[in-house]
Amino acid sequence: MEKKKEKSKRRLIGFRVVEDECIWMKAGVINLRYCDNAYDCYTCPFDKGMQKTMYSRGQTAGDVQESGWVEHIKACYQGSERPCRYSLTGRIDAPKICPLNYECYHCAFDQMMDDFDLAKLGDSPNYYLASGYKMATGYYYHLGHCWVRFDHGGRVRIGFDDFILKLFGTFQFLSLPPLGDILKKDQTGLTIGRSGRRAASLSPVTGTVIAVNQKALDHPEILHEDPYNEGWLCIIEPDMPKKNLRGLYFGKDSMQWMEQESRKLLNLIGPEYEKLAATGAQPISDVFGNFPELEWDQLVNTFLRSEA
Repeated sequence: MEKKKEKSKRRLIGFRVVEDECIWMKAGVINLRYCDNAYDCYTCPFDKGMQKTMYSRGQTAGDVQESGWVEHIKACYQGSERPCRYSLTGRIDAPKICPLNYECYHCAFDQMMDDFDLAKLGDSPNYYLASGYKMATGYYYHLGHCWVRFDHGGRVRIGFDDFILKLFGTFQFLSLPPLGDILKKDQTGLTIGRSGRRAASLSPVTGTVIAVNQKALDHPEILHEDPYNEGWLCIIEPDMPKKNLRGLYFGKDSMQWMEQESRKLLNLIGPEYEKLAATGAQPISDVFGNFPELEWDQLVNTFLRSEA
């Protein structure tokens, strides 16, 4: 049972601990269930099944509105008819009643909260080092060196990791997809450029682009200064949040993968720098600019996993 809980927490990383329980569990209707859909109840198959089941039970009892789970919520929450899911998950402190039978998709308050989340950047993450490269705690990593952070409502924020930014140095060109564009996981969707050369970057998830970081477009140096917070690139509404996590690195796996990428780079640079790195020296912040013998196309193919 404990293993199941930890596994679900891993899929929901980025949310506060109080928010890992399914709303149906918080309401006391079921004993054990952890949210695996980033609290996007409207697209959750389990939520649809529970709504159907509770409706059927209410019909059998002769009173759809006052079935057992509604009564239980009233008892647990001191007479509140139906606490809003934002109260249940701890996102608002004040009690709030849901007037729409948890049909959040056409709730004005829910839309307001989503808009607030979209604009809110959040606190800077904690970091750990893997072969000298910064990695943000609680983030997922794609083999094309984009990071993924899950925000409220099932949305994901993506950006470039510290390794790829140190590899190519400060970009002179950055192109992000337009709003409404659909990105496909493992297919090209972003473009970077320097010294007249361009390279496509693979999207780490599949979904619709709902926001881009205009500040990063105007000032690409922000990516290097704060890659895991201010330097984000896009916010995406994923088509299937759980499926998008497949193939991404997380936790210890991401650290091991980054160490492998670092060794791969050292092999390309040569034995002299490899010996220097073994002494604990920090990674070079602009590999492409300091090692002209390394070809742009080779770096793109090897680490971005795309064609230059």
